[in-house]
Amino acid sequence: MNKRLILTTFCIIFVLFAAYQLKNMDTVRETFSKNEVRYGATGSDVYELQGRLKLIGFYHGAIDGDYGYTTLQAVKRFQGEFGMVADGVVGPKTKLKIWEATKQWRPTAAPATGSGGPANPPSPSTNLPTSNNLGLSAQDMKLMANAVYGEARGEPYIGKVAVAAVILNRVQSPSFPHSVSGVIFQPGAFTAVSDGQIWLEPNAESKKAVKDAINGMDPTGNCIYYFNPKTATNKWIWSRPQVKTIGNHIFCK
Repeated sequence: MNKRLILTTFCIIFVLFAAYQLKNMDTVRETFSKNEVRYGATGSDVYELQGRLKLIGFYHGAIDGDYGYTTLQAVKRFQGEFGMVADGVVGPKTKLKIWEATKQWRPTAAPATGSGGPANPPSPSTNLPTSNNLGLSAQDMKLMANAVYGEARGEPYIGKVAVAAVILNRVQSPSFPHSVSGVIFQPGAFTAVSDGQIWLEPNAESKKAVKDAINGMDPTGNCIYYFNPKTATNKWIWSRPQVKTIGNHIFCK
C-alpha cells in the first residue's frame, strides 16, 4: 500500500513538473525561435536578444541583429551573473532566464530583413513620478524601487532611502556606469541582482524611498558603497572610508 502511494505521488509530481517545463518552453517559443543563438548569428532572434539585454543594462551596443563581440560579452556577463555556464550560446535555459528577467520588454515593431531599430520598453505601471529633475525615466525609477526592496527589505525607512541615494551617487560618479540600469546590473555590484531578488515587486515604502532620494534626500552624505558587516566576505570593502551606519549597513566613500 505504501509503495503504491509513493509511486502515485511520484507520478503526480513528475506530471506537474513536466507541465511546468512545457509551459515555460512554450513561453520561450512565443518569443525566441527554437534555434540556438550564438556568435556570428544574425536576424530576429539577435534583435530580440540585444533588446532584452539592453533593457536590463547588460548590452550597450547598437540593436542591429548582428551577434558580434559586444553581444557575446553581454550574453556571457548575463549567464555568469545568473549562475549559468558563460559560453555565449543562447539555448533554452538562457532564453528562459532572459525572458524571466525582461517580461516588460516589447519590440517597437517586427524587424524587417536586414534592418531594425532599438526596442522601447513600455512604461511600467507604478505610482512613481514620470518626470523629475534628474531626468530619470519611469523604468529607471521602477528598477531602483526593485533594487531598494531587494537590498533593504527589513531595514528602517531611512536605510531604504540610503540605498536609493547610493545608486544615484554612483550614476553621477565617474567611477561607475552613467545610467541606473548600468549601475544596478554592473556585475557583482548588488546582492539582489545575484540572487534574483531584484525581480520581486517593490512595496510602497521602497517606491517612496526612491522618490525621496530623487528629490535630494541623502542620509549617507554622498556615499557610493555600503555593506552588511555581518555577511560581508569581500575584504576590500572594509578598506573604504566608513561614514556612518544606518540599520544593518555601513556606508562608505
